[in-house]
Amino acid sequence: MSAVAFDLPTGLEASAPPERRDGVRLLVARADGVRHARFDEFGEHLAPGDLVVVNTSAMLPAAVSGSRHGGRSGDRAVVVHFATALDDGDWVVEVRESDPAATGPVNDLRPGERIALPSGVWLTVRAAHPAGQDRLWRASVPVDGGVVPYLRHVGRPIRYAYVPDPQPMDAYRTVFGRDPGSAEMPSAGRPFSTGLVTDLVTRGILVAPVLLHTGVSSQEPGEPPQPERFRVDAHTARLVNATRRWGGRVVAVGTTATRALESAAGPDGAVRAAAGWTDLVLGPGRPARTVTGLVTGWHAPGASHLDLLEAVAGPDLVATAYREALRERYLWHEFGDSCLLLP
Repeated sequence: MSAVAFDLPTGLEASAPPERRDGVRLLVARADGVRHARFDEFGEHLAPGDLVVVNTSAMLPAAVSGSRHGGRSGDRAVVVHFATALDDGDWVVEVRESDPAATGPVNDLRPGERIALPSGVWLTVRAAHPAGQDRLWRASVPVDGGVVPYLRHVGRPIRYAYVPDPQPMDAYRTVFGRDPGSAEMPSAGRPFSTGLVTDLVTRGILVAPVLLHTGVSSQEPGEPPQPERFRVDAHTARLVNATRRWGGRVVAVGTTATRALESAAGPDGAVRAAAGWTDLVLGPGRPARTVTGLVTGWHAPGASHLDLLEAVAGPDLVATAYREALRERYLWHEFGDSCLLLP
């Protein structure tokens, strides 16, 4: 587990989208010190020949209201979070009480239980997935036309208690999102605007895509990330390898892009085209081989993402960045401020 330990003070959780997506604050942490900037100045901290790698996954409206029937407590209203589509058509889901202030999953779900969803659809709980925990479950959801179109019809964005008011889907879109499949927004890419991307190109900074569909982010403290579907195409692999040869930095936008790239990296750091499921966990036992810079939001205490940040930037630089962010009252979570780690 990461050595970065802190308590998040009240008032530092971003509760709504900022007025301008590229107007959030940007903390730039380098070996020679920390700088404070705005995100629309991002390109000023990179150099011609650097490569910015972005995740093209788009968020689904993955929260659906439902009702548990029978059981030990009678009928109960719940919200089902559709986390991950499995290869056989089943889904990994998380079931929560319908109260928006709920801070965790229901704790008495059982295999075989059925949950009524809108439009006459029934979800059947099959088994804990993975085994040995009771937060995520494999479930079958037979619905004409498939689950993704169904979610577009009846779903809404997953929202946690620190965002008190519902937000439209547009608030959760990134300029890179092209491939629907994430339960939650790959939020490190949210502050990018089309104007900012244009600025990067005119500076001679390259941009390349990868794909990784994220599951739900509500892990228990210390819980490792779940397997996720990813793809790194051949043209991105070539750009990454060329950037490394000519001495440029490979800057991943988010833990998702980092996980995808590192899942396609060999022991020498060379990247090959790859696709499928990744269970890679970056941390002290597996440092980054390819990624040499990272754009990230601010993660909750105990989150496994902190291990990934340290795998790229080292524990000292990550700890310095978090101390400074707390001191300067940066805002946390998907609508909050950003950090650029350049070890």
